[in-house]
Amino acid sequence: SSRRHKKEHCNLVQHSNNCPFCSHLLPRPLSSVMGSLSPLDDPLPYPIARRDESVTDNYHGVNIPDPYRWLEDPDSEETKEFVEKQMNLTDSVLKTCETREKLRENITELYDFPKYEAPFRAGDKYFYFHNTGLQPQKVLYVQDSLDGEPEVLLDPNTLSEDGTVALSICSISEDAMFLAYGISSSGSDWVTIKIMQFVDKSVVPDVLSWIKFSDASWTHDSKGFFYSRYPAPKDGESLVAGTETHSNLYHEVYYHCLGTDQSDDILCWKDPENPKCTRSASVTEDGKYVLLYTYENCDPVNQVYYCDLSALPDGVEGFKGRNELLPFIKLVDNFVASYEYVANDGTAFTFRTNKDAPKYKLVRVDLKEPDSWSDIIQENEKDVLESAVAVNNNQLVVSYLSDVKNVLQLRDLRAGALLHHLPIDIGSVSGISARRKDDTIFIGFTNFLIPGIIYECNLKEEVPNLKVFRETVVPGFDHTDFQVNQVFVPSKDGVKIPMFIVAGKDISLDGSHPCLLYGYGGFNISITPYFSVGRVVIAKHLGVVFCIANIRGGGEYGEDWHKAGSLSKKQNCFDDFISAAEYLVEAGYTQPKKLCIEGGSNGGLCCADSSFLRPNPSRRDTGAGAGAGCVSDSVNPIRIL
Repeated sequence: SSRRHKKEHCNLVQHSNNCPFCSHLLPRPLSSVMGSLSPLDDPLPYPIARRDESVTDNYHGVNIPDPYRWLEDPDSEETKEFVEKQMNLTDSVLKTCETREKLRENITELYDFPKYEAPFRAGDKYFYFHNTGLQPQKVLYVQDSLDGEPEVLLDPNTLSEDGTVALSICSISEDAMFLAYGISSSGSDWVTIKIMQFVDKSVVPDVLSWIKFSDASWTHDSKGFFYSRYPAPKDGESLVAGTETHSNLYHEVYYHCLGTDQSDDILCWKDPENPKCTRSASVTEDGKYVLLYTYENCDPVNQVYYCDLSALPDGVEGFKGRNELLPFIKLVDNFVASYEYVANDGTAFTFRTNKDAPKYKLVRVDLKEPDSWSDIIQENEKDVLESAVAVNNNQLVVSYLSDVKNVLQLRDLRAGALLHHLPIDIGSVSGISARRKDDTIFIGFTNFLIPGIIYECNLKEEVPNLKVFRETVVPGFDHTDFQVNQVFVPSKDGVKIPMFIVAGKDISLDGSHPCLLYGYGGFNISITPYFSVGRVVIAKHLGVVFCIANIRGGGEYGEDWHKAGSLSKKQNCFDDFISAAEYLVEAGYTQPKKLCIEGGSNGGLCCADSSFLRPNPSRRDTGAGAGAGCVSDSVNPIRIL
């Protein structure tokens, strides 16, 4: 199926498909948060959490108390009661916001605009995702040509009454005859895979369960696909996926043959000696190899094994009932760097890697000489090589992240030489859609003031140019009412932290404006410009200045930037965030009593710690999910707070 580059996400922690700060459009009403609710004047009656002093952990001979561990059991009556009290308190505060319903109306009205993703090809057909406006889930469409009549192929909104069943896996067979699709309910990481045949859009009886952190990768004969799963629960364990509170172990790779029961699926790889690792299998674009990736944790490092499918006399299905794993060969057998497949010509493979290159580079290795690696595109001194997509037979579309803004280049695949710059506005490339054999590519683009543009580029032209294929228009939104600036704020140790500031066009820097500051700083995730209806509404109607601080811990400047905000250096994240808040006050955008901070998941940890360290610069915080992180980025994340 067509290869579509999207922003990277942690393999073990499921993040929103959208930019993280867009998942909470309005956690608390800004009129109340920034106005009358001073914690000094009107303290809130928060529910008291019981302390259990008997619970401790011993780390390296030091006893660490964990008095609130009882809250980790979501099914206990005590936890349910505590959560209900928290919800009641929140509701009592939100009810005091006089403009709450008006804000809701404005956000709903403005959000009701059509949303499209870049089309992609499989077989001789085109596919794309589309949301008409307020649909809970995006819908998959198919058409015979770009100007052909689109048909609904799969509408997840019909799979539940409340719209909480989402499409999390979409993989189309090479001949475009079958769709393997994964569905998840109510935000769960657990996925059930089903299969649709295109001829009549019927769903075949095959149902695959206990799937998490997986895709589906078809062999080119369309007989089946590779996927990853966990073992089914043993007797006495919960049979409802998502209700378990223990860690999942023994992630394994299987091959499913069409028309068979999951119990007959072929076990392709397992590694019981490393039960915490996750794995994925991906068939190369020429269909001759399957690559096995193994991940140890959330760090951008992985192993790479390969199996020559063309050397299997009876194909993968020939291993059914043989109690024998596929003959994978080790190419990278350590967890030192990240390796991501780009293309291959026979046994010559091109990978994107951060091996000795924190900002990434492209390398090539011949499977016949696995110890001989060569650089195709060397690491850039300043910019991060985010992705490379093979197109037009022997070319590459390369996307760099330059000071948190994407730039595009067309390069030669074999030598890496620069052929053309592909000029785009300041913002984010949300996706690149193309197959290696395609001479036309589609590029998704967005920024703080552009909801979405899909560009089309014909690479056969002497000088390829991006042409607008489809542009999203939001009724009632005028981008000329706003301005976007990027500043570089010195942190506590002098390191300059980039920050985007979105404000009204004619703003006066007199300190009178309410301000919303967002930060994330973790898991090598880059927070790039992204259109947010919620932000636009509060900026327009409440005069809010909203800002995104690209603090250390993210991937904005490569792996060194990520590591500078991880583990023993986690304090840098909080120092960066506090420095950004102080800048907004000193520059005249706002004042302490009008400054609100926001973060979700790892960003919630940032908000909470920053509030504790410097309660004065920010009088309000809307940390959502504070402390939910990953071991590689923060110490003992499950019990960090």
